Amino acid sequence: MRSLPLPLALTARLSPVAVLACAGWALTSGPLTETQDTAAKDTQKTQSEKASSPSSTAVSKTYAAAPAPCTSVAAKTVTALVPGAKTAGKEIPSTDADLRRTCSWNALKGYDYRWLDISFEITDSDGAAQSSYKDRIGEKSGGGAVPGLGNEAYSVVNLTTEDKQQTREGVVIARVSNALVVVNYNGSDFESKKAPGTDEINKGAIKAAKEAVAALQNGRSGTKS
Repeated sequence: MRSLPLPLALTARLSPVAVLACAGWALTSGPLTETQDTAAKDTQKTQSEKASSPSSTAVSKTYAAAPAPCTSVAAKTVTALVPGAKTAGKEIPSTDADLRRTCSWNALKGYDYRWLDISFEITDSDGAAQSSYKDRIGEKSGGGAVPGLGNEAYSVVNLTTEDKQQTREGVVIARVSNALVVVNYNGSDFESKKAPGTDEINKGAIKAAKEAVAALQNGRSGTKS
């Protein structure tokens, strides 16, 4: 059998290669590959967007821990509001000192008795603090707003009588971001059986609350992160 001329033989041998090459080109550049490339790009885009977007579960808290309550008011304020009390105060034990801390001052001078409590409470978010604030002022009707104190503040004074002895108590609740500052201030006169005037108790509670809020705000840089 006579051999084919070299060019024709070479052409015959290369034909299958050309067919496979064409087939390969179809596999690498046809519709299927285009779809795969598009899907890959979409996946990369989604992963990139997830990596660059902030986590929706992360909550930023302005205050992460309660400040020391017994140093939240000036010594002269304690002396004025609770005559005869030790200005150092006494911190009340807490189950979680990061989230709630309270200091108490009380004294009997002559027949006049005074009691002052200052509490700091830290919540998980501003929204949680707002909810707690609304619940508390809802339980203590008859008071009013205290302008310029924290984000919002409320003051109320009530008179109680037990065994003919009057006691007048003032409560101030202030919200500062995710923190609550609660002040309780009350007094009694055991000689006259009367209680101090409403104005005296209300002003005293608000004065203590203003100093406590300032202490919280000034100590922001020292809170835990």
